[in-house]
Amino acid sequence: MKITDMLTTAVGNTLRSKTRTTLTVLAIFIGAFTLTITSAIGTGVSDYIDNQIGAFGAKDVLTVTKASERTAMHEGPAEYDPDAAIVGADLAQFETEPLTDDDLDAIRRVDGILDVSAVRQVNPRYIEYDHRGKYMLDVNASANLTTPDLAAGGQLDNAGDEPQILLLSSYVDALGFADAAGAVGTTVRIGIADYTGALHEVDATVAGVQNQTILASGAALNEALIDELHAVQSIGQPSATSEQSVVAIAHFNPDATEAQIDAIQAALADAGFQAATVSDQIGVIQTVVDGIIAVLNSFAVIALIAAGFGIVNTLLMSVQERTREIGLMKAMGMRGGSIYALFSTEAVFIGFLGSVLGAAAAVGIGSAANGLIVDRFLIDLEGLQVLRFEFVPVASILLTVMLIAFLAGTLPARKAARQNPIDALRYE
Repeated sequence: MKITDMLTTAVGNTLRSKTRTTLTVLAIFIGAFTLTITSAIGTGVSDYIDNQIGAFGAKDVLTVTKASERTAMHEGPAEYDPDAAIVGADLAQFETEPLTDDDLDAIRRVDGILDVSAVRQVNPRYIEYDHRGKYMLDVNASANLTTPDLAAGGQLDNAGDEPQILLLSSYVDALGFADAAGAVGTTVRIGIADYTGALHEVDATVAGVQNQTILASGAALNEALIDELHAVQSIGQPSATSEQSVVAIAHFNPDATEAQIDAIQAALADAGFQAATVSDQIGVIQTVVDGIIAVLNSFAVIALIAAGFGIVNTLLMSVQERTREIGLMKAMGMRGGSIYALFSTEAVFIGFLGSVLGAAAAVGIGSAANGLIVDRFLIDLEGLQVLRFEFVPVASILLTVMLIAFLAGTLPARKAARQNPIDALRYE
């Protein structure tokens, strides 16, 4: 029996009992629709979280602090030590001791560390462009950790001498720019007070405009601008109150393997430091999302399994109704393998029909709902696409549903293939 003839016959046989086939296809439709929607939600949310995590931390960055002996020695809370030194009023809230120049040198000597710098805090008062109004400027203190999601322009140049800033998209209209692209390359003026309270202004070039994220907000400054602002901010500061940092940023090879990163962290731990990557700090977010999506997908799979039993029922009834027809086909020389293939093709066709209709409906409804959800309810989450339909996941769902349909049709197909032609012809 030719493949084309088998396909034509299988489709015709499937449509004999339209009501029964429609109900079975409807069950598969529901499962495929649900699975496609949950898959799209998982893809969209995961992509958004990946962007947020990327905006929060680069892949080649470690945050390094001094290891706390109390943390290392006790699993629970350590007893209060009244004799422990308190380092500086500004650092009183930190358990971790400040990093010294010797500490930074020790971090640099660790094999695999490319460079290290202490995190410095600068507190500008305002920003303005072309005397069009001054606005409060929030600064992202962890800018060295970030690889921002850009709306326009490029990333900061931390190796150059030109002071640069990455503006948030919310500053574009306020500062008087036509759009994000129009802000790139312009010079803005940043106001900052020195230690005595006197105001100074520093010029900076807008390297780019970044979308606001849920994990990090505030303008990003390059090293040259931080140096200049920090120098101004320190004017008049007594030497006895010199600023110290408890956190350092260390860079390693971005192509480093997990084993190499673990080795760097172990070496830093041996030297008395704690080091964490972005994945160590907030990777649990992705794990939680993956778990939620897995639960949602499990409900869809349950619906598909239930639809599989519907296919079994449909084809078993079809075998029973067509017993004499099967006997006649065998009497005319049709082999059991061909009959098995015929009924299996009918099962796959039912699965194909239900999965295609379900996936198509999910894509259509999901695309319309996505615009509504993002534009009306989640407008503040820039870059979020709640439902993200991609070819590979949708195609995988279609193939999975058809595989379930094929497996469901195995029992009826085997029963049909094993029919005795004489007994089948006598069947009433």
